[in-house]
Amino acid sequence: MAATLHHVPCGEVVYEDGLAWQRSLWQRRVEDAIGDVLLTLTHDPVYTAGRHADLDRNLLRDDTGVRVVEVERGGDLTYHGPGQLVAYPIVALGSSKDVRWFVDALLEACRRTVAAFGVVATVDARRPGLWVDGRKLAAVGVRLDRSVTFHGLALNVAPDLDQFRAGIIPCGITDAGLCSLASLGVDTDLEEVREHLVRELGTTLQRTVVADSTDARTARALGPERSEADAAAAASRQPEA
Repeated sequence: MAATLHHVPCGEVVYEDGLAWQRSLWQRRVEDAIGDVLLTLTHDPVYTAGRHADLDRNLLRDDTGVRVVEVERGGDLTYHGPGQLVAYPIVALGSSKDVRWFVDALLEACRRTVAAFGVVATVDARRPGLWVDGRKLAAVGVRLDRSVTFHGLALNVAPDLDQFRAGIIPCGITDAGLCSLASLGVDTDLEEVREHLVRELGTTLQRTVVADSTDARTARALGPERSEADAAAAASRQPEA
């Protein structure tokens, strides 16, 4: 039986609130108090810097009004903001060796999602993310700690692309551009793209997606309850007394 992935769809969430929520859910997942969780949302305008971000080189100016938040994910500097769909899977993996599979699964879900709108996107082995004709459409940056993931992916649906370069060199890449579904001529919205992306993540992560009906404010504090299947799977992993 496939593991359950509890999907909690949200609107715009202030980045620091979303980060605190992820960390809380990560801790509960590590403790096996909840099952796997998928948050989908947008953020207010923010630049985030990964563990290895080169701020001296890639932070161009600090007077744009967009704050910089340093985080524990991989990757360099990037931008989040309205019109960009973000997905955070808090998922227990078998081991640290599965992280490559996990990243590939996120990218494949993005690729399949945009393909549903007629966009042909590819993975570039030299550069992280999803690309269309040399322009970056989606980014992935994850953190794996105690075999549980957090952070995730960002797919450009219809963000303000000028904000990406207003104060930073996105991902430290100077010789490539950016794009969005809107800039590629796709007539869609966040909710339609969210529906496709969640379905594809269920497929590529090999999990059964369940819409979480918990009030979002409660979910942020507590996280969704573990399903019966999750509980049975957890019990089967416990050593016999």
